Amino acid sequence: MYIEQLYTNCLAEAAYYIESDGEAAIVDPLRETSPYIELAKKRNAKIKYVFETHFHADFVSGHVDLARETGAVIVYGPTAEAGYDILVAKDHEEFRLGRIKLKVLHTPGHTTESSCFLLKDENGNDYAVFTGDTLFVGDVGRPDLAVKSDLTREDLAGLLYTSLNTKLKILADDVIVYPAHGAGSACGKNIGKETFSTIGQQKKYNYALQAMSKEEFVKAVTDGLTEPPKYFFMDAMLNKNGYSRIDELLKKNSIALSNEDFSIETEKGALVLDTRDADVFEKGFIPGSVNIGLNGQYAPWVGAILDAHQPLVLITDEGKEAEAVLRLARVGYENVRGYLKGGISAWKNVGKSLETVSGIDPEEFVKEIKWNDNVIDVRNPGEWETGIIEGATLISLNNLEKELSLLDRSQPYYIHCAGGYRSMMASSLMKKHGFTKITNVRGGINKIKEAGLKLVLPTRNLI
Repeated sequence: MYIEQLYTNCLAEAAYYIESDGEAAIVDPLRETSPYIELAKKRNAKIKYVFETHFHADFVSGHVDLARETGAVIVYGPTAEAGYDILVAKDHEEFRLGRIKLKVLHTPGHTTESSCFLLKDENGNDYAVFTGDTLFVGDVGRPDLAVKSDLTREDLAGLLYTSLNTKLKILADDVIVYPAHGAGSACGKNIGKETFSTIGQQKKYNYALQAMSKEEFVKAVTDGLTEPPKYFFMDAMLNKNGYSRIDELLKKNSIALSNEDFSIETEKGALVLDTRDADVFEKGFIPGSVNIGLNGQYAPWVGAILDAHQPLVLITDEGKEAEAVLRLARVGYENVRGYLKGGISAWKNVGKSLETVSGIDPEEFVKEIKWNDNVIDVRNPGEWETGIIEGATLISLNNLEKELSLLDRSQPYYIHCAGGYRSMMASSLMKKHGFTKITNVRGGINKIKEAGLKLVLPTRNLI
């Protein structure tokens, strides 16, 4: 028996390769199929099954293409309905893979079709459980992402309570827990940094697995839920109904554009998505660009703040064009008209104008800041609770664009986040909407604290 976790940091997503006696299964694959096919080939195995724990909302899965390319059977849990061929398993149904078995545990709650897959080893013993978004390390899946369900989030949370108590908590303490996500995923409220655990550890430390009534559980898992990113339901429908072949999509979207063709696309309404690092972007960018750097959670932030139907043209560092297009495809952003051949240098070489964003180091910011200066903190509400700059305006990046009408374009603003990645996104959005007196605080609140500025707890409503 062989198990390998294939973890993708940008999406905080874990797919799994399972193999026994030359037969392999993939659990929750990403959209590109080559990593799984190449791994199976390397190990001289044939992919027999693709197990999907649910219709994912935060990324487009590779199950459809993988089944097409390998002949594998796509397996979902009870109640699943899809726009392509699937095997809808029964609760407790077992699937043989070489000398091991995977047993379906229907665990509705995150979604109605959500299921876990319990791996039984060569001796028939429970060895590991692939929990999808039902159970994370330190958390459980949010109960508000079901596709086309009449159930409320409280209804789904009640189902999740039953699933956890009757299907997962009864497993032996040494059973390994392999979830679909780690820290940073919006599929849970506060997922731990570890990417796997055990049932025993989760029963001891996970708040959602402690002894409590169903009513107490429902309140615990629904309190503090923020609005899901706007691309989530689009991705869930793509996973449910099917999608374009990844190889054809990448070919269509990876077009090298000349300066002239690039300008034509922007004149027709394409948005310039600049994927370079924030410290490089601030020194010069095409007017109207939005910066979301490849060096962070690029794809989820594209999904959180950009319209999926908005045509995009890309600015990348040389050699990063294919990566930028692929990572967009992972979250269902397929309306890419191409990238500027030669990057920002090509734009500068023909004498076209660039804009800049003013930046300030945290030490200088701490010396310069006055109590009545306009500071915007674009972190998430949970982060604000750990301390804010006194007098700061609190607008999470997710909500920034729709809250800009509350701000005065004639005023100067300092923008900060936790580490500098999100604040440059925010700065670029504000520049795009006509704010001209923007200063990005490099290093974010972490470096601001180190520079000696005392933080306070928020005492007003958070946006």
